[in-house]
Amino acid sequence: MKKLIQLLIIILIVIPHVTYTSASSPMRVHFIDVGQGDSMLIETPEDKTILIDGGEPKEGKRLVKYLKKHGIKTIDLMIATHPDFDHIGGLIEVMKHFPVSKVLENGEIRPTNTYAKYRLQLFKDDIPIKIAKENEKISVEEEVELHVLHAAQKNAENPNESAIVLKLTYHSIDFLLMSDVGAEQEKVIADKYSIESEVLKVAHHGSSSSSTLDFLKQANPEVSIITYSVVNDYGHPVKRVINNLLKLESQIFSTAAYGNIIVETDGNDYIVVPDMQPVERLIERLNK
Repeated sequence: MKKLIQLLIIILIVIPHVTYTSASSPMRVHFIDVGQGDSMLIETPEDKTILIDGGEPKEGKRLVKYLKKHGIKTIDLMIATHPDFDHIGGLIEVMKHFPVSKVLENGEIRPTNTYAKYRLQLFKDDIPIKIAKENEKISVEEEVELHVLHAAQKNAENPNESAIVLKLTYHSIDFLLMSDVGAEQEKVIADKYSIESEVLKVAHHGSSSSSTLDFLKQANPEVSIITYSVVNDYGHPVKRVINNLLKLESQIFSTAAYGNIIVETDGNDYIVVPDMQPVERLIERLNK
C-alpha cells in the first residue's frame, strides 16, 4: 500500500510538457524503463545512436527488444557511466545483439560477476574502450555535443562518486544527465560548469544522497525525469527530492509512473512523449 501511495503522489504532480515546433531534424532522447536502474538512448538528427547504461542484467532482453522496436541496428557509442550492476548489466545482452563501435567508461574496476561478464563481452567483440576525462567535449556531429562534467576521481569512497556526468546539447536545448553522483559531486560540478538545462535526469534515482535545492536551482530544469522501479528497497524517490523539484515548478516524469519516456527536440522546442499515462500504468500493475 505504501508503494501504491508513492506512485499516486507521482501521478498527481506530473503534467506533460507539450510545446513543440519542428524546424529542423529532430533529436530523440529515450529514458528507457529498465526498472530500478538507468538506460538512455540518444538518436541524433543524423541518425547516430548513443546508448548510456543498460539497467540490471535481468533487463537486458527487455532493453534489446526496445532498441529493435525503435529500429536501432548499431550502437555508435555506448557509455557506461560507472560499473554498478544496475547500469552495466543490460549492456552485456545489448553487445550480443548489436554491433558497438566504441565504448566510453570511467575506468573503474569492480570485483563482481556482472562486471566480469561485461568486460568479457567487450573483449569478445573487440570493442575499443575510451576512458572519459572531465571537461572533455565529445562532438557527436556538427550540431550535437556531449560535455563530460564529471568522471572518475581518485580516492572515491564508492563507485557512485566516480560516475560520468554528461551535458547533452542540441542547439539551444540542454539535457543534464547526472547518473548516480552525490551532493558533493553536484556542488563541484555546479561550481565549475554552466549546468542550466531544460531537461534533467535526476541523480541516483531520486535518492537522499543527491539533488540538493542549491544544485537544482542552478540547473533550473523545466522537466525532471526520475528513473526507478515503484517496487524498490531504497525508498526511491525520497520526499525531499520531490519537494525540491516542486519548489522549482519543474515538471516531474518517472519511468515508474510513465514507463518509457521520449523527449524529442528540434533544438529550439521539445516535447515529452511517454509510453503510458500514469493511470494506465497503475491499471497495468494492478492487473499483473
